[in-house]
Amino acid sequence: MSGEFTVLSPVGMLGYGYREADFDACVAEGVDAIVVDSGSTDPGPSMLGLGHTLVTEESYLRDLRPMVRAVHRHRIPLLIGSAGGAGTDEQVDGMVALLGRIAAEQGISLRVAAIHSQVPHGLVRDRLAQGRIEPNVRGELPTESDVDDTLAVVAQIGAEPFEQALAEPVDVVVAGRAYDPAPYAAFLVPRGVEPGIAWHLGKILECGGVCAEPKGGGALATARADSFDIRPMGPEQRCTPLSVAAHTLYENSRPDLLAGPGGVLDVSGCDYEQLDERTVRVRGSRFEPTERRLLKLEGARITGHRCTFIGGIHDPVLIGQLDDFLARVEAETAALHPELADGTASVRFHVYGRDAVMGDREPHPVPGHEVGVLGEAVAPTPELAKAICTSARVGVLHLNYPGQLATAGNLALPLTPLDNPIGPVCAFSLYHLVDAEGIEHAVVREEVGA
Repeated sequence: MSGEFTVLSPVGMLGYGYREADFDACVAEGVDAIVVDSGSTDPGPSMLGLGHTLVTEESYLRDLRPMVRAVHRHRIPLLIGSAGGAGTDEQVDGMVALLGRIAAEQGISLRVAAIHSQVPHGLVRDRLAQGRIEPNVRGELPTESDVDDTLAVVAQIGAEPFEQALAEPVDVVVAGRAYDPAPYAAFLVPRGVEPGIAWHLGKILECGGVCAEPKGGGALATARADSFDIRPMGPEQRCTPLSVAAHTLYENSRPDLLAGPGGVLDVSGCDYEQLDERTVRVRGSRFEPTERRLLKLEGARITGHRCTFIGGIHDPVLIGQLDDFLARVEAETAALHPELADGTASVRFHVYGRDAVMGDREPHPVPGHEVGVLGEAVAPTPELAKAICTSARVGVLHLNYPGQLATAGNLALPLTPLDNPIGPVCAFSLYHLVDAEGIEHAVVREEVGA
């Protein structure tokens, strides 16, 4: 096939919300596919470890309803990547169930293809024993214990499973954990778009209108063999060469080569041209296939339980000696709870208004007239985490300090309960590349709705 193909991404993340009128206007102009991302590791490992979804069921339903109507009325496919946030099998099946509810509401039926991306623990152990798992960015390999403790393992799929799903008539493809640009490449490359163009379009469009000024909402791109044009969904926004080129650099370890499943996208020779007030044309992207196909494994395990408190400090005398003060609080808390000394548990303080975001890398660690202190305790049990948190909070509230004038509490606490257990703590136990040979992701087809 050849020609031009328009792909619409109405929002950078399914469930975040978008303006339905803008979406409808773009669909009315004519689009060939709707693609939306639904997951990320940006929020950390808890979605994978605990099975939580990125947003609520109500938010998914709100965002999906207009897309399902467009799929049915205009006979265009909808591709969803990384369903539910982490892309576990359970989250894929949950997304399919939501589509079934919407289809029943609208009195229609949908042909759905589900792609599961979880891999068995036994396969991971075998690949580890065979030396077919690569060290992570810190040079570490997982241990068998890491694999055994992992609650769920997903493999970040590339374009091939999406291509398989699209090889037969389908209305919606729901995929587990997927490389964000993969569904775009799977739709466009078989239609004659050069792989470099297709992968680059996906890299930009998967975040919706983040490539626009002002950022946010959705975006759409029209691809042809050797270039693509991109513009935002919202009429008050515009794309510029700078905004599109800048977003190409987003989330990359280097600006010119973007590695993914099956190859590397080379954007070093790209040209960004302003076509009109809102549209940018991109040329020159190249995709270099790799001989060895690798997939990224992601797995998470529970490492403990967390309890937190938050409060504000306004006394300039205390703010001026806060590091020493918090070190004393930590020492007194450790005297009450030996688990802190032996490493079984931990307590930390984050000082907002000074360096809570950047930590030791903060270039200007000068506090303002007030600071916020977030204290967190992590321990093997919820009860111990709360006990340590309470001790630390009482220490910050009442410990004396040189130059103190008042005898009241040091900390203004805006919330009650004062100490708030927030559940299990997860860590990535697997974040490694694995040899993909022999790892298959089956496509399961069903019809849902009326």
